[in-house]
Amino acid sequence: MSVRTTELAADAALRAEHDELSRRLEVRSSIDHLRRGLLRLFFGLIAMGITVKLGWDRWGMFAPGVVRKVRGPPVFLWIATTAAVLLLALAIRALARARRLGAEEDRLFARYRQLRAELGLDR
Repeated sequence: MSVRTTELAADAALRAEHDELSRRLEVRSSIDHLRRGLLRLFFGLIAMGITVKLGWDRWGMFAPGVVRKVRGPPVFLWIATTAAVLLLALAIRALARARRLGAEEDRLFARYRQLRAELGLDR
């Protein structure tokens, strides 16, 4: 094998790796996970506010002279608390996954830029 053939084979391998990285980096899935996590965090915080309000209405301080009327268990409070905890847990999970995927995508993008420099595509 000649030196030229070896160089062509190396360039072809680099180009194949470049094309594969280009295909993988077309869509940044970490951004989708970040969006989902932030939406779940937003709605989880709203649910947490509703939970606090329902708890305050049940056990909070009333003005002097106001009589508290308690009828049965706090079912809506339990539902709001469950929804808030579930949404916040899902938000933490999605944000952690977005961070992990983002770090992986950054590593792949650095390799992609290095390949482009080696192939002479960025001039």
